[in-house]
Parts: sequence; structure tokens; C-alpha cells
Amino acid sequence: MKQAVTFGEIMLRLKSPAHERFFQSPALEASFGGGEANVAASLCNFGIPAKFVTALPADDIGDACIGEMRRFGVDTSAILRGEGRMGIYFLETGSNQRASNVIYDRENSLISQIKPGDINWRDVLADADWFHITGITPALSQSAADASLEAVKTANEMGLTVSCDLNFRAKLWKYGKTAPEVMRELFKYVHVGIANEEDCQKSLGIISGESVTKGALDISAYENLSSRVMAKFPDLKYLAITLRESKSADINNWAACLNDRTAFCLSKKYEITDIVDRVGGGDSFGAGLIYGLKTYNDPQKALEFAVAASCLKHTIPGDINRVKVSEVEKLMGGDGSGRVSR
Repeated sequence: MKQAVTFGEIMLRLKSPAHERFFQSPALEASFGGGEANVAASLCNFGIPAKFVTALPADDIGDACIGEMRRFGVDTSAILRGEGRMGIYFLETGSNQRASNVIYDRENSLISQIKPGDINWRDVLADADWFHITGITPALSQSAADASLEAVKTANEMGLTVSCDLNFRAKLWKYGKTAPEVMRELFKYVHVGIANEEDCQKSLGIISGESVTKGALDISAYENLSSRVMAKFPDLKYLAITLRESKSADINNWAACLNDRTAFCLSKKYEITDIVDRVGGGDSFGAGLIYGLKTYNDPQKALEFAVAASCLKHTIPGDINRVKVSEVEKLMGGDGSGRVSR
């Protein structure tokens, strides 16, 4: 089976214990996470071989990070090592009406300094049939944006399927370019697009003409928006949009839709209560969609797998979704009782 290759930043994640405020206790829980790394690990859990490409410091923290990725079976052979720093993000988990809070400390990380030519993409992608990136990497710096464009162009030339989760992050676009200026060009080379309710508008500058707001989901607005995006980008084969109704930090409704140019599919809706950790929920959806499109000859079933996989991620602490295909398919089949398996 050919590899899926992902490219982006992985960070040291420092989280306050349970639902505490920052430094309410003199402790932070340390782990690792980042959009494309999360996707690679999830794919390996699903039985899809995956390679993760990034740049990490040649020190003990970088070694620990690589060891963590290898624990999931991720191929780390193309990771660049050098002098510099690893990005950090601090997470305070919200509860009820208090939202979660993320603080980034990632400026001048090694991956933000990557530039075209640093990675021999033809060698890295030689055994792959899928390449995945997010809108986070191009948001880090101009050189990272240029390297991202180089990667998707090369993947296209080599005949790979290219997926991109737009992942708009307002806190990151600070180097003089707006997200649409960069992402419109990159998205020309994407075959499978992934977005949430605001990504298409803020990353691509495409407005549906109807209200698309959190907590009030008008499905016709999403169908209109997805059609407008696909008209703008003719090489796009699929566009998936996640539909999150956030009632509180603990209670969300979760679903998604998929436009494949022939039909507009809507998934089952899950009511997720008592959320454990929603960080990485979008990445688990992306990995689920990649698995579904590679495995099932049915866009609707691929969408249902992605939504169910992400639903389960909300029950797991940490960035990475630690579920198996059988568990996802069990939930897809309607077994969400949570009864003990004996």
C-alpha cells in the first residue's frame, strides 16, 4: 500500500491540568501535537502508512517528539533536523460557558524558516499516492508559504491526490500577506478540500451570499458556498465542510457535508456531550476522510467515517485520535451506547 505524506509543524503542547486556568496549579501537562502530524498518526492507526515531514531541533526535545510519532508507526525519515527552536502552544481547556484558550509561542520555529529547495519532494513522495497539508503551514512565514506551494505543485506533477484543510488561524497571518492572497494560489493544486464554517470565507475570500455563522446552521448556505468554491477551483474533486453547533464548551452538535460535483452529501449528526478534548477534532476528521476516500467507493460512506472518527476524538485527551477502524465503523453502524465491551 502506498504512503500518505503530510507536511507541517508539530509543537510542544503544554496544557493546564483538567479544566484549570493557567498556573492555577504549578504544573502543565506536556505532549506533542500539530495538524499534519495528527493526521499522519491517525492514518497509521487506520492502517494507512503515513510519512510526516517537518523541521525539528537536533536536541532532546526534538528526539522525544520523533519518538512519539514513531510510537504510532509514522515514518519520520524525511524530518529535517537543525539548530533552532520548536514551537509551543499552551492550552487551557474551557468548560460550560467558558471557552478554551490557546496561546501560541511559535515565532521563528525551525519549520517557519523552511524554504523551497530544503526538501527533495520527488524523493520524499516517491512511494506515496496522497499528500496532505493545511493552511497553518503557509501562515507561518513567506518562506514556509513558498515551500508549501512547491510541495503541492510537485505532488500534482507526480500524480498524487492532494488534500488541504484550510484551517484558518487569525493569530498566525502576521508576515504581511493575507490568507486569501496565499491560499487562493495554493488551492489551485488541491483535489480534496476540507474546511469549517468560516474557512472558505476567511482563507479563500469566497462569500456564499447567505449567513453562515456558528450555532445557526443553514444547510442550503453550505451547499451554495461549496458550489461557489468548486466553481472557482476546477481541479477540486471534493469539498468537505464540518458543521459544528457549539452550545457550550462541553456540548456540541457535530456533522459535515461533502460536495463531489455530482451530489451534495450530508452526514448523520452527533450530539457530543461532556467533551474531553476537542483540539485535533478537525484533524481527526481530515484523516477519516482520507481513509474513507481511499477505502470506500462511496463518498457518503467516506463522509460518515470521517464524522464518526472525529466524534470519537472528542472523548480522548491530547491532539491525536487514538481509535481503530473497527471502533469508527461500530459508531457508524449506530452503536454509540458507550456500554462496556466485555
